[in-house]
Amino acid sequence: MSDIELAKADEAVAAGHEKPSGPVAPAMWRTASATAPVMRPLRRPLLWLAVWAAMIAAVIAGSLMPARELPPVPFNGFDKVQHLLGYAVLSAYAVMLFARMRTQALCALTLVALGIGLEFAQAALTSSREADPADALFNGLGVLVGLAIGATPLATLLQRLDRWR
Repeated sequence: MSDIELAKADEAVAAGHEKPSGPVAPAMWRTASATAPVMRPLRRPLLWLAVWAAMIAAVIAGSLMPARELPPVPFNGFDKVQHLLGYAVLSAYAVMLFARMRTQALCALTLVALGIGLEFAQAALTSSREADPADALFNGLGVLVGLAIGATPLATLLQRLDRWR
């Protein structure tokens, strides 16, 4: 195998995928065990975690903001696009941040629960907003879209950005 193929196999194993196929030396095998790193190798992990936390806080604040303070939507149903894209970004960021598939799945489930919980909170805590099951559905679909980047080169975008000066 070439150095590039070995590096890709090593990344796949570090990301929590199964043992790489093909003639790879046993020294290259690293299972996603309890000792495997949870986060991807980043120079500034706390910075990137803080960015993700700020993004989540912005979604929470936007979801609970009074309707009169929100900008007008360009067309009917545009809020569904916002829900899908917002949760896709949160989920994709989790994929870029965390190396293990189990951690990514836990983040995805947590984001789905957040989306559902915020719909209930809109009904219970605001007088100008209401719970919409379709919004929760589009939140969940967005999470799935974000998870899908794990199978693309975009999964390492944050690592490349982290190395850039």
